[in-house]
Amino acid sequence: MSNATSGGETPAISTNMTIYINNLNEKIKLEELKKSLHAVFSQFGKILEVLAFKTLKHKGQAWVVFEDVASAMEALKRMQGFPFYDKPMRIQYAKTKSDIIAKADGTFVPRERRRRPDDKAEKRRREQHRDANQAGLNSAYGGTYGTLPLLSQLPYPGGSKLPEAPAAPNNILFVENLPHECTPMMLQMLFCQYPGFKEVRTVETKPGIAFVEYGDEMQSTVSMQALQGFKMTAQNPMVISYAKK
Repeated sequence: MSNATSGGETPAISTNMTIYINNLNEKIKLEELKKSLHAVFSQFGKILEVLAFKTLKHKGQAWVVFEDVASAMEALKRMQGFPFYDKPMRIQYAKTKSDIIAKADGTFVPRERRRRPDDKAEKRRREQHRDANQAGLNSAYGGTYGTLPLLSQLPYPGGSKLPEAPAAPNNILFVENLPHECTPMMLQMLFCQYPGFKEVRTVETKPGIAFVEYGDEMQSTVSMQALQGFKMTAQNPMVISYAKK
């Protein structure tokens, strides 16, 4: 692992394509954490990989490797202090260059010291698993959910369409065009940063939509204006409107 920092060290301030995140909620399962980080950060640019580890030394930490520096800069600026699973993220640039970037620009030097005999086999297994996961994510992000029709375009069982007129302002928001990977917890992390947040409700039979409730219509309006078009993935800008009652 090239871009992890040893205990007590602070990542360098110089900009690069990898951001280092700490103060993450340690109770979140590793795979869920990585998927959530990918979903939240992919709005800023193409992500090459998300790194997080089970070891005690690296709990509460992760590294997100972007394809370019501009994406990393925007992510650091926009997401600093973002309430991720109820804890504000602390973000800085990684101290060292990620292996994946070093290999791409020809500066990669393997580090063999302190490796256990089975580390190479474990690394190969992890990389194969990661590649398989990434292929699955790309398929999900590029699939039907990226072009999910608005609910207003879906027919009722009887054959008629939902009315096109927008709902009157109220305290419940209707959120559409969510990616397959989106979970209620991810939505809660986005919407709970605005005053008056009460709850998120998803519909199992209709993936890609959710309802978000606030205390009153003024609070829901502030949230809607702030998050309208927020990209959970590059292909999925959120479409937010008032829920029909």
